[in-house]
Amino acid sequence: MVPIEPYTFIATSGVLLAVGIYGLMVKRNMIKMVMALEIMFSSAILNLVNFAYFRLYGFVDPILHVTAIIAISVEACLIGIALAFVINAYRHYKTLDIRELRRLRW
Repeated sequence: MVPIEPYTFIATSGVLLAVGIYGLMVKRNMIKMVMALEIMFSSAILNLVNFAYFRLYGFVDPILHVTAIIAISVEACLIGIALAFVINAYRHYKTLDIRELRRLRW
């Protein structure tokens, strides 16, 4: 069996980060922006688990895996709060377009 090099996971994490940054910069819909944030968080967690596995040969660091699990749970809470803001903005303004919402200053 051929071992998977850590650089493939780092490259995958970089691609996911680039897709997330692209989604944040280009997309105008708030739900698509929240999805881009989710992709960026997943990229960071993938990178953390990669470094936990390949830090020492033959040894997997359990503390970093526990940190990744905690980060996933905090990420889920943050995404839930962000989606609550999206629902509230849609109910109040009837649009999810960021440019339209910026024009509606209080």
